[in-house]
Amino acid sequence: MIKSILIANRGEIALRVIRACRELDIKAIAIFSDVDVNSLHVRFADEAYRIGGNAPSESYLKIDEIVDLAKKVGADAIHPGYGFLSENPQFAKRCEREGIIFIGPKGSTLERTGNKLECKRVLEEAGIPTLKGHQGEIKGFDDLVEISNKIGYPLLIKSVYGGGGRGLRVVRREKELKDAFLDSQLESEEAFGRGEIYLERYLEGARHIEIQILRDKYGNSVHLGERDCSIQRRYQKIIEMAPSPIIKDEIRKRMGLMALKAAEVLDYTSAGTVEFLVDKDWNSYFIEVNARIQVEHPITEMVTGVDLVKEQIRIAQGEEINLKQEQVKIRGFSIECRINAEDPLLDFIPSAGIIKSHIPPSGNGIRVDSALYSGYNVPIYYDSLISKLITWGRDFEEARIRMKNAIKSYHIEGISTNIPLLLTIIEHEKFIKQDFSLNFIEEQKIVEQTRVLEANRKRELEEIASIVATLNLKINHRERRSGEIKSPISNVRVYNRGRFIDAL
Repeated sequence: MIKSILIANRGEIALRVIRACRELDIKAIAIFSDVDVNSLHVRFADEAYRIGGNAPSESYLKIDEIVDLAKKVGADAIHPGYGFLSENPQFAKRCEREGIIFIGPKGSTLERTGNKLECKRVLEEAGIPTLKGHQGEIKGFDDLVEISNKIGYPLLIKSVYGGGGRGLRVVRREKELKDAFLDSQLESEEAFGRGEIYLERYLEGARHIEIQILRDKYGNSVHLGERDCSIQRRYQKIIEMAPSPIIKDEIRKRMGLMALKAAEVLDYTSAGTVEFLVDKDWNSYFIEVNARIQVEHPITEMVTGVDLVKEQIRIAQGEEINLKQEQVKIRGFSIECRINAEDPLLDFIPSAGIIKSHIPPSGNGIRVDSALYSGYNVPIYYDSLISKLITWGRDFEEARIRMKNAIKSYHIEGISTNIPLLLTIIEHEKFIKQDFSLNFIEEQKIVEQTRVLEANRKRELEEIASIVATLNLKINHRERRSGEIKSPISNVRVYNRGRFIDAL
């Protein structure tokens, strides 16, 4: 049995694992970089140890130091969270060699899932539909043009070892091909140290649907329904839903069976996600396996009641899944919005600095997974995700209304966030009608709409502030004329959706 877990991550996901450890009566051991010394995951862990400098390469990506620390402090297992080393086969294999339980798939499985091209080939041979594409070496630009013409436009350039939208480029015509190819290669090399790319047919108007699975070491497996992750900006998910508002039971069953078959073929153990694209005719095509806990796992927890992190830990320590497929019930609807430290009004430039005030929303059907607090210094070294806002409702509309109100009441002062963009989406007519695809933000010009709406809101606030200031001056003037000198109203501030305007 696992008695202690070293958490090889930071921030919100480290806190999430700590909470699971507490419920299982397992000691939670945190690591931290220099800049994270005052982070909440350090405060709430049973033990915490400095691992290195600020940059990920100096801290959270240091395999030798993390494994050596785990051995030194007597950790039975390592939980990698998401990002960083979570899908690194060398890390998993090193843990295996050292006798430390890696809470995730085996290293050999991670090698197969990490190579998207190889994973796609294996699952295609197993009868799982994939998108038409090219799987061989591209020898030069002439070869690239010839292959692209055979696949047909639009097409997608993808990194073989990529993830999180890095290296992805949509090409709609031949003249865009060369620049997109070179950009994809360069971004892949910078992000993953590997520049290999491949080509795939691009589906217009598709939905991004992923199936959450659990599989233990004895071959028992279940799927927990789907999540709709179609609201993306530059291939980065920003809003997710469970279940998908468009997927019918028969399609859910078909995709669930495909996901479980993929897990069996890949000898996958732990919690994981099998991702698909679904076209307008309800055809589904495998795209990749995310061999870790997902950022958006809370919405599945909200509609199924299954704690995915605790299930990860139980599977890792050799327990059988205590859940049958017929016992999985989807109750209600859940939405997650990713709160990012970035300014949507200034081309999404990253925002860092001190959180002057943090007041998260609360109430029925609202969950906030975050490591923020007033006084926290948001660093520049890591991903921009700073909070996850989750709502639950009996149906899509109740969950959406709760999300709209929760977003409006979420107060983060001191840095810029993407909250205005999220509000524009949640209130958009096509989102309300559940009429959206992967191109939603671009097609509906959501960024441009957000800029206009925010400019109008700012004008309204300035007008209100001006009126308040004028009234205050008139009151003070009347008091002086009457001889009744009172303390003037001062420091009047008008607040709306995370922004203050000083009236005086």
